[in-house]
Amino acid sequence: MDIEPIEILWGELLSRQPEKIRAAFISLTEEERQAVYAHLKRMSDEPDWHIEQQKSAQAALLVISHLPEAG
Repeated sequence: MDIEPIEILWGELLSRQPEKIRAAFISLTEEERQAVYAHLKRMSDEPDWHIEQQKSAQAALLVISHLPEAG
């Protein structure tokens, strides 16, 4: 079974590896970045997500918050 590009993207974003998170986020358009950021925020805040998913989303948000483009 082939892995879809969207699965690869989310795998990178949720990897907890800053370099992968940065590269994945920077590869997106501004509109995509906004959507991804909003989704990561929901993942980190909503109780319905598994704790490890929440931690991964929080790690991604931390990395993204330090990108020059985010400021």
